[in-house]
Amino acid sequence: MGAETTSTAGGAEVSAHEAWQGRTDGRPWMLRSLIALFRWTDIRILYGVMAVVVVFYMLFNRRGYRANRDFFRRRLGYGRWRTLRSVYASHYRFGQIILDRFAIYAGQQFHIEIEHNEYYRERVSRPEGFLMVSSHVGNYELAGYSLHPEEKRFYALVYAGEKETVMQNRAKCFAGNNIEMVPVLGDMSHLFTANRALMEGNIVGMPGDRLFGSQKSVRCDFLGASAQFPLGPFALAVQRDVAMLSIFVMKESAKRYRIFVERIDTGDASLPKRQRMEHAARMFSAQLEAIVRRYPTQWFNYYDFWE
Repeated sequence: MGAETTSTAGGAEVSAHEAWQGRTDGRPWMLRSLIALFRWTDIRILYGVMAVVVVFYMLFNRRGYRANRDFFRRRLGYGRWRTLRSVYASHYRFGQIILDRFAIYAGQQFHIEIEHNEYYRERVSRPEGFLMVSSHVGNYELAGYSLHPEEKRFYALVYAGEKETVMQNRAKCFAGNNIEMVPVLGDMSHLFTANRALMEGNIVGMPGDRLFGSQKSVRCDFLGASAQFPLGPFALAVQRDVAMLSIFVMKESAKRYRIFVERIDTGDASLPKRQRMEHAARMFSAQLEAIVRRYPTQWFNYYDFWE
């Protein structure tokens, strides 16, 4: 199954970044074949295949299965049977979203509804740059094909270890949407690109729920327990004095998605910068919690997020 895989390094203590190394499974020829298949196959047929394949994926991805099970049991308080159904539903929904991405590469279209699009349009129309903070729920990649920031260039920070086939097709789809992918690298060069983009009045997209590069973090109350959120996106916004928006792209049916755009307040400018950063991070975590409670089977952090 094409999916972002979850693997955990050895040792008693593993950071969230180390615990998750995301890339799309499958050899390049398999991924290219999947794109070709979507040019003449109804996506619902492949959904049917995925319904069976996902069972085997769950059996062999034990760490991800256990983390997902604990999420439903410990964080959402589900009973045993509801947890089992939800774990399967989560893996199946994730498989559907991966298929949707390849369907888009093949030219298929989805119906998109956007809540609070006016927040996004307001920021795009201004000369200042701004940050858009995403997370690993739903299908964030779809936002890049839907929002069309003609007035500004969008710099999206992405995982550097993704398969070349996926990166090439993303680049092809993004080409007409004024979007540039910025791989997150160990030399931290992506931060220089992000800083320059904001200074030039453009948009920077960053994940707000995983530690990439810098290990600086802030503890937030999330689904009833303390969890680490990366400080980076919120520090960048405060230091550059730019606005922030959160964005969540959630699947609602076979061919329908809903995009949620929310404002993230960075607090009173007279307050200490660290306090403002933490305030923004906690506001984002509260927005993310509301989305996860509404779409629990689209939580795709398949590791112990509260570790």
